[in-house]
Amino acid sequence: MTNSAQTGQAAAGVREFKMPDVGEGLTEAEILKWFVQPGDTVTDGQVVCEVETAKAAVELPIPFNGLVHELRFDEGTTVDVGTPIITVDTGGPATGTGGGDASAAQPAMETGPAAAAEVAGEAEAAQAGGEEAEPEGRQPVLVGYGVGASSTKRRPRKPAAGAADAAAPAPAPAAERATAPTPAPVPASNGSGAAAPVAPGGPRPLAKPPVRKLAKDLGVDLSTVTPTGPDGIVTRDDVHAAAAAAPARTPAPAAPAPVAAAEPAAEAAPEPAVPGVRETRIPVKGVRKATAQAMVGSAFTAPHVTEFVTVDVTRTMKLIGQLKQDPELAGVRVNPLLLVAKAFLLAIRRNPDVNASWDEEHQEIVRKHYVNLGIAAATPRGLVVPNIKDAQEKTLPELASALGELVGTAREGKTSPAAMNGGTVTITNVGVFGVDTGTPILNPGESAILAFGRIREQPWVHKGKVKPRHVTTLALSFDHRLVDGELGSKVLADTAAVLERPKRLMTWS
Repeated sequence: MTNSAQTGQAAAGVREFKMPDVGEGLTEAEILKWFVQPGDTVTDGQVVCEVETAKAAVELPIPFNGLVHELRFDEGTTVDVGTPIITVDTGGPATGTGGGDASAAQPAMETGPAAAAEVAGEAEAAQAGGEEAEPEGRQPVLVGYGVGASSTKRRPRKPAAGAADAAAPAPAPAAERATAPTPAPVPASNGSGAAAPVAPGGPRPLAKPPVRKLAKDLGVDLSTVTPTGPDGIVTRDDVHAAAAAAPARTPAPAAPAPVAAAEPAAEAAPEPAVPGVRETRIPVKGVRKATAQAMVGSAFTAPHVTEFVTVDVTRTMKLIGQLKQDPELAGVRVNPLLLVAKAFLLAIRRNPDVNASWDEEHQEIVRKHYVNLGIAAATPRGLVVPNIKDAQEKTLPELASALGELVGTAREGKTSPAAMNGGTVTITNVGVFGVDTGTPILNPGESAILAFGRIREQPWVHKGKVKPRHVTTLALSFDHRLVDGELGSKVLADTAAVLERPKRLMTWS
């Protein structure tokens, strides 16, 4: 493999694919694994490698067809964004990169930490529509969701030059003379404002790689989907609508029940000690490096205060046993963390000022009217904190399902950057490690984090008598710039009160 210096013009018929920015302003990523080798055939949308950024591990799809010509870097190499990482022989004239320059790809990422497939999807949509993306004034696009109603117009491609153009001025730069395939016909309108489905056996439906994967996972044939995106592109909403309208399929065999949210993900076995070796040095990079920097920044920026309460959760444990028998909760994991999350959300509803952030630049407190509930999860790559968006609006079954999905994704190492952005408060379940409690550090930009300790049976005074009861300890750390002692104490006390008497989930709602 060649080094990063070999980033010049590719040979005729060979296209380069550059490392895209798969997060918000990230500058580098580490190549974890190659899924192809030189000589392999690749197709548009095929995942060719997995990379790890400071936020998550992401799979990168290639945006064109051909034969792998060269892998520019070995696994384990950290590569700057915008550097070509793989070349593919497409059998056509030489072009620039398949993913486009990092600077050109960046506007499409500005709405959120889009997956790397956005780069491939933009190239696919531009090629299939026979258009070239406008370099300036582009409307940001969230992966697989299409653009808003006021989508930016694109400049049509110039027709191929004929013999009469021989004396024309010097050709445009390579990025503007990339050869596009014959434009695919835009699906005909069905009279309702949306394009009609593409008939089976007709042209390949237009859809970005993430949307194709979603359709595959849901068992939806894209040729039967009515596209609503610009230029007849199938969006995620189109696929979900088609899946909802399709007749029920024979259910797949039940998968094993997911583990409790925030349980540690499967850790890689530690390397055995080598005789005679007294120390091992491990490079700090990727998620661990980002976590370390964030924790140091948080600890020395936000003034932390931590309060503790020990609570009798015997009634909560009895309720969990009853909920496990509830048919409406069949198929989802019901565990103590679910009830802790629900109690914490209710406490925040009763004390909304705790759900805020500190804007240092404008010297303002920003109160959030939504709760993106983070759940700390240990993974082989380090600690990640994905969050459940708008958790305050979810019913108990919906919250249970979201927790199970969140942890399952974290265990597989597939948590996306988008899932970890925008958190407002967090729960860390240290009890799964047999720990009673701790003093958690705030996630940067958040106002509070609740540590949930192990539930243990111990002697407890109940109704004037000493009895064995299930007891746990909660610890709430909060940013003292935003949350004073009274407010923090109320949030912690309300959370404990709900867990002590879970009927308050109804009487306080």
